[in-house]
Amino acid sequence: MLKDFFRRVLALIKKEFITIWNDPKTKGIIIGLPIMQLLIFSNAATMEVQNIDAAVLDRSQSVESRELLSRFENSTRFRNFYYVENEADFKDKLDTQKVQIGILINNDFARNLKSNKPATVQVIADGRQTNSASIASSYASQIISSYGAEFSTQKSGAGINASVRNWFNPNLEYKWFILTVIVAMLSLVTTLILTSLSIARERELGTFDQLIVSPLSSFEILLGKSIPPLIIAMTLTMVMTGFVIIFFHIPFAGSFVLFMISIFISLLAIVGVGLFISAICNTQQQAILSVMTFMMPAVLLSGFISPIEDMPVALQYLTWLNPVRFFMVLTRGIFLKGMGIEDIITNLIPLIIISVITLTLAGRTFKRKLG
Repeated sequence: MLKDFFRRVLALIKKEFITIWNDPKTKGIIIGLPIMQLLIFSNAATMEVQNIDAAVLDRSQSVESRELLSRFENSTRFRNFYYVENEADFKDKLDTQKVQIGILINNDFARNLKSNKPATVQVIADGRQTNSASIASSYASQIISSYGAEFSTQKSGAGINASVRNWFNPNLEYKWFILTVIVAMLSLVTTLILTSLSIARERELGTFDQLIVSPLSSFEILLGKSIPPLIIAMTLTMVMTGFVIIFFHIPFAGSFVLFMISIFISLLAIVGVGLFISAICNTQQQAILSVMTFMMPAVLLSGFISPIEDMPVALQYLTWLNPVRFFMVLTRGIFLKGMGIEDIITNLIPLIIISVITLTLAGRTFKRKLG
């Protein structure tokens, strides 16, 4: 009895191994997916902040200020320095997220040092990325303090103080960062799951043939499958935004109309991805696995966990194909800083292009499957 039991179990185990190995999709999931995610995780999922871009407004234009700035330029933590002439350009670099921090040296910097008075260097960080802002400003403070200690030893002066300020999130409230991102993420996941399961569910339930022989064209079928997830996701976004504002007291700085337009266009790109997944999958289980395959790299390459600037150059270019990247920028930018129409359009253009590509690909794949 026991011998027969083990024989049946071993036969079933053997059969499962053969089935998995002979299924290309399953083989890809168990072999290709872990390797791909390992490669991406090892490069993208880093909490270390490097390649920091900085805006510099040096009003002192002295030997001392240039010596201090040379310490930043020789640091391995910093990458590009944008030397500006006025506060408007300085503010613009931070507003448009071209830099992570700003360094402002007043015109009395050298005079105070030579007069044995405390000199102050202002460091302004972009508080929309709380972790990056804290670490980047800490690096800057260390460099300033190190130079101040060295100068005070040589000149017996009072040293240099680093005055750190965080724009758009003054107290580096982590909830301001995480909750605005969660609004985008939940909308994205809802849309992706609903669309990816739509056609796969029809196949699994055996109703797909009935759908094909109906008077509906393939475009009408895809449109009918797209609209409900969009409506559900948009409604969910409005409800979550209300919760974030009312219960967590996070100020909404931008235009709600522009916010919803941006969300809608962002979700269109995700709908295309979901429909493509649904078109190539025969079961809901395959669709869920495909969603997981897309979501993990997309989130990692969005700048949510670590700044895009810290990733290898090849992955930085790859993020331009990732709709989640622009989704995150728009959500945080409109919510926390009231992003202007020009910056919104700059991020919407890639999303529109991605939407056209993904929706076209989904439509063609669906038609090919029908044939």
